[in-house]
Amino acid sequence: MRRVLQFPGKSINSLIAACWLAIGLALTATMPAMAQDPGISGLIIPSNDPLTPEVTINLESVNEESPTLTLNFSREDFDNPLVEIRTSLGIMILELFPEEAPLAVENFLGLAEGTKAWIDPLTGLEMMQPFYDGLVFHRVIDGFMIQGGSPTGDGTGTPGFTFRDEINARSLGLDKMQALNDAGEPHTLLAIDSQADFQQKMLVPLYEKLGITSQAQLENRIDEVNRALQNMTVKESLENLGYRYSERYISRMPVRGVIAMANSGPDSNGSQFFINLVDTDWLTGRHTVFGKVRAGLDVLDAIGSVPVDENNRPLEDVTILSIRQINL
Repeated sequence: MRRVLQFPGKSINSLIAACWLAIGLALTATMPAMAQDPGISGLIIPSNDPLTPEVTINLESVNEESPTLTLNFSREDFDNPLVEIRTSLGIMILELFPEEAPLAVENFLGLAEGTKAWIDPLTGLEMMQPFYDGLVFHRVIDGFMIQGGSPTGDGTGTPGFTFRDEINARSLGLDKMQALNDAGEPHTLLAIDSQADFQQKMLVPLYEKLGITSQAQLENRIDEVNRALQNMTVKESLENLGYRYSERYISRMPVRGVIAMANSGPDSNGSQFFINLVDTDWLTGRHTVFGKVRAGLDVLDAIGSVPVDENNRPLEDVTILSIRQINL
């Protein structure tokens, strides 16, 4: 379970002062695209999706003993595209949400079908062929998520481009949540687990926003800093970290079964994605959700439970055989 952050006997003023000396060292190295795992369980209970009547489709199975696979499932909107993710462990059917994340859906379908150009990271050549075929789920964390879409297979590759996030913080309620409660404890959605986290994720970005560049400036403006912290919302805290939000779309919570863009920070989406094994409320406002598994949750769970090494890579490759849109 997530530990609640507490700093017994320390005021915000003392925390600010204690953190100041390390600000000059807060340089962030380039990181692989990923969903962040603070090792906590979900806290937000999602409402049920309003689903349409059942759809039945017949597919060629990946199991030679059962050549035909019949799937029955429901979806939210008959106009939403359906995709088949065919893996070495089975098939998942996902409904995509183009009204909520049009860029992410267009990118995913274009790369999957081979209609969108991408750059091979090994050769530097522009390619026009299905991107995901033959890639692996390179990062699997039981009780969290499965991640794929890295052209290098280790989480560091990109398709040669990035695109912006599509997240509506207001529709997620982040503008109504206080970053710090009355006891001075950070909101759980901020995933702050230590004083170092508090410095890096809240204080340093706030100092930069306020233009505070020295200890003397901090001492002269300490009351202003305190007021900013006490009035800050979760939305504002994440915006201070560089996240940009849009009210053009309606966003949904990162619950079990959703597919979302993996990234290495704000507006760094490319080809990598993850599918949640559980609700991951701590990712709210940080990743673009663009679809949800409608059939094959058993396959999702099977992938999520494979043995992995110390880097969360499966000991035996779980391969993405293909990702294709289903035309009913």
